[in-house]
Amino acid sequence: MTSKPAAAAARATVHGYPRQGQNRELKKAVEGYWKGRVTADALRDTAAELRRTNWHRLAEAGIDEVPTGDFSYYDHVLDTSVMVGAVPARHRAAVEADALDGYFAMARGTQDVAPLEMTKWFDTNYHYLVPELGPDTVFTADSAKQVGELTQALSVGLAARPVLVGPVTYLLLAKPAPGVAADFDPLTLLDRLLPVYAQVLADLRAAGAQWAQLDEPALVQDRTPAELNAAARAYRELGGLADRPKLLVASYFDRLGDALPVLAKAPVDGLALDFTEAAAANLDALAAVGGLPGKRLVAGVVNGRNIWVNDLEKSLTTLGTLLGLADQVDVSASCSLLHVPLDACVEHDIEPQILRWLAFARQKTTEIVTLAKGLAEGTGTITAELAANRADLASRAGSPITRDPAVRARTAAVTDAAGRRSQPYGERAAAQRAHLGLPLLPTTTIGSFPQTGELRTARADLRAGRIDTAGYEERIRAEIQEVISFQEKTGLDVLVHGEPERNDMVQYFAEQLTGYLATQHGWVQSYGTRHVRPPILAGDISRPEPMTVRWTTYAQSLTGRPVKGMLTGPVTMLAWSFVRDDQPLGDTARQVALALRDEVGDLEAAGTSVIQVDEPALRETLPLRAADHAAYLGWATEAFRLTTGGVRPDTQIHTHMCYAEFGDIVQAIDDLDADVISLEAARSHMQVARELAAHGYPREAGPGVYDIHSPRVPEAGEAAALLRTGLEAIPAERLWVNPDCGLKTRGWPETRSSLENLVAAARTVRGELTAS
Repeated sequence: MTSKPAAAAARATVHGYPRQGQNRELKKAVEGYWKGRVTADALRDTAAELRRTNWHRLAEAGIDEVPTGDFSYYDHVLDTSVMVGAVPARHRAAVEADALDGYFAMARGTQDVAPLEMTKWFDTNYHYLVPELGPDTVFTADSAKQVGELTQALSVGLAARPVLVGPVTYLLLAKPAPGVAADFDPLTLLDRLLPVYAQVLADLRAAGAQWAQLDEPALVQDRTPAELNAAARAYRELGGLADRPKLLVASYFDRLGDALPVLAKAPVDGLALDFTEAAAANLDALAAVGGLPGKRLVAGVVNGRNIWVNDLEKSLTTLGTLLGLADQVDVSASCSLLHVPLDACVEHDIEPQILRWLAFARQKTTEIVTLAKGLAEGTGTITAELAANRADLASRAGSPITRDPAVRARTAAVTDAAGRRSQPYGERAAAQRAHLGLPLLPTTTIGSFPQTGELRTARADLRAGRIDTAGYEERIRAEIQEVISFQEKTGLDVLVHGEPERNDMVQYFAEQLTGYLATQHGWVQSYGTRHVRPPILAGDISRPEPMTVRWTTYAQSLTGRPVKGMLTGPVTMLAWSFVRDDQPLGDTARQVALALRDEVGDLEAAGTSVIQVDEPALRETLPLRAADHAAYLGWATEAFRLTTGGVRPDTQIHTHMCYAEFGDIVQAIDDLDADVISLEAARSHMQVARELAAHGYPREAGPGVYDIHSPRVPEAGEAAALLRTGLEAIPAERLWVNPDCGLKTRGWPETRSSLENLVAAARTVRGELTAS
């Protein structure tokens, strides 16, 4: 990259920003509203203040154009459903009675009305609410949220760009509403939806919007000619509107492929493209179509999904190449910064040397501004920043933290035999049935039980020194006793210890493995008010000592029923962490798998007969392009088998997955060679059971009959009806009864009632089978 300034001054911008606030103020306000402790007006005031704080921080950092509309009380796709009037029939009365309460009813459900289905946002760990559409859906424009947030930003003197989920992506993410034929294609509603978008754009223009961003990440996936034609038609119509802001169409998470020439030819005013390593092909593809003459290009050269410092010189080289491909080149992150924590500077427990390697949302905005300055004014104006960046990169590359020769030697010595069980499934199943003696339709839970305020207080007191280790462990023992006692009284067949000692299913293990870093304030939204602190995978992985054996063995000592050992699988340990970017993911997965294999062996040696290795992220980490699936699934399933392949035939291996679309990975689920799999199924009405049956899945499965992401308590009859639906696809001798997911986020009253109803449902259906 030469030091010659660009012909047009590059601007700095972002697609979106973390919503929760430095101290998760939004979470506290929303949950306070649900509990009646915070008024609607107070909630709105908190939201407005958080937006104002975010915008001012962006502007003070040097961001030239702030995003609006990306803020949400719960989910931006749900916000889009409200914007276009796509409210399910069962929620209309609640929305009409009170818009805010109706909004949350769609997200969480009520005791009488089920919520919208929830699933993962592409290959991230963010969950969105799935739109429900049908041939009778009537769209109506409601631009109040978008206009209100734009007006708020403009009122404080900021240049602002509204951000909306694009119409094509919205329809491609939607599903047929309940009662609508399964083969209904929501994309057929495009011509009905576009006038609503036109109205929203006109309202934004009238409110002062110069630009509006329409996000179309669905176009980075494999798309049919018909879907690409729909995209062309959508942007031909929206681009041809007379009364609209300038349109910026954004894609991210991968390469655009065949959709790039479609968007390049559309009568829109600019494109925002991902130019990080995952989407490097966008650069060559953009050149192949002749660039974007007369248009704006927002270049996503800063990784919006990981936390490592940017290689500024490499990004400047990319930006320099892009200068000749568009009329205006601006600088941004690859996607919304929603997917990273807010500020690395508050992490006082991370060594200063390592902290230099990290960039959270605030640091990424600084990188973006630095790159825009270097692009616009020449690299001579950022000499100090480039020197510091080179030093940071060199510090990480040369650090002994990143390489452990013993770990690398062990990983290199792994053979194919290590990932194979000693007997085929049929023989193992017979041995397990004889050993465990479980009834037909055995009942269990996924692992965690409610994390009460007392438990969280005990952990905080231990960290603060207000109680000692002995006092803390006494509290954990008492909680395990209560959980085991409740499960025995309720009649569950395979028990869990409830995980009271665990803060998070990934963080708990990361804190006990070498090579991981933990943050204190690195919160990232997972769904709604649920936030996680993804650990940082910085170096080679090993397990210094057993992590779960002590508490699992203690729980087993309290009961004669089997207690599951609970582990988080290697793929999920990667997917829900910020992974290292200096070696292939498959290599890192093998390291984690070997550490977990040691734990599995110790659990079995301690007498644990059922061991669950959760892989909820297996589907969400699936690459967005089919051409990349085989390589990923190869190392992902290998890592799981490496974790579990050393156990005896009569040790039953379970796995768990939730809140994703499983139909396209059923073969991979089969390849895991687990004995039992539990999956989310309540909101999707047992769809996964039908998918397993269509594949001919030969092992045991527990499609969930209790939706734990909603506070409503399912009646026993409701759970029994789901079980009967499951039996239409899975034989009774291979069907388990369980919730969709862990119960950590639920309260004890609803948990007790729901599990009692679940056991009652199993007994009812078990009796029906015996009678027949």
